[in-house]
Amino acid sequence: MSKKHTAIVLAAGKGSRMQSAVPKQYLELCGKPVLYYSLAAFEESFVDEIILVTGKDDISYCKEQIVERYGFQKVTKIIAGGAERYLSVYQGLLAAEEADYIYIHDGARPFVDAAILSDAKACVEQYQACVAGMPVKDTIKIVDAEDFAKETPERKYVWQVQTPQVFSYALVREAYDMLMEDRDAYSVTDDAMVVETFTNQKVYLSEGSYENIKLTTPEDMTAAHGILSARTREL
Repeated sequence: MSKKHTAIVLAAGKGSRMQSAVPKQYLELCGKPVLYYSLAAFEESFVDEIILVTGKDDISYCKEQIVERYGFQKVTKIIAGGAERYLSVYQGLLAAEEADYIYIHDGARPFVDAAILSDAKACVEQYQACVAGMPVKDTIKIVDAEDFAKETPERKYVWQVQTPQVFSYALVREAYDMLMEDRDAYSVTDDAMVVETFTNQKVYLSEGSYENIKLTTPEDMTAAHGILSARTREL
């Protein structure tokens, strides 16, 4: 029996650091909204279903101006997220109970591609928990409370973490259920951290891409235009 692979695409953030009145996931990138590109990558992949998590007031816009306009057939649900990222992820998990594997992805990360998804699929089927990432290029310093360097981790062991973050459904649902029971006691910054905190499961790092950037600031939009323009010229 084939396994069901479901993507949860997060698009509920406001993106204040983008310095734009328009949420970053809806900004225009080479003629299409940023969110279009990640949805298109999942639409064209082996993934069976996409659950789009957005702001309550943006559901109609996403349905009409993105999902219907661009003909995304795999987007089966558009649901409201929460005030924090982890709350949006949890709403997505509740809406994906028939899934065997979950791909959690930031809608403001438009350059996920077939190779990243294929590698993630192979890894999650083998290890049950994996996240996309890349080794850092720069030396990293750990600082103290006064911003003095106190530690320099060996660079070959330091990765920058991206999305998608991919898990067996049972594993990530168990971890998030436990987080929600006492969520004020924990500060989590990504889904792998939830799994690491509440289960004994190790999380494997699957190679992503240095182009798989998250659009957070105006400088990121400039870089994104460059990446997309270069990809278009290669076609």
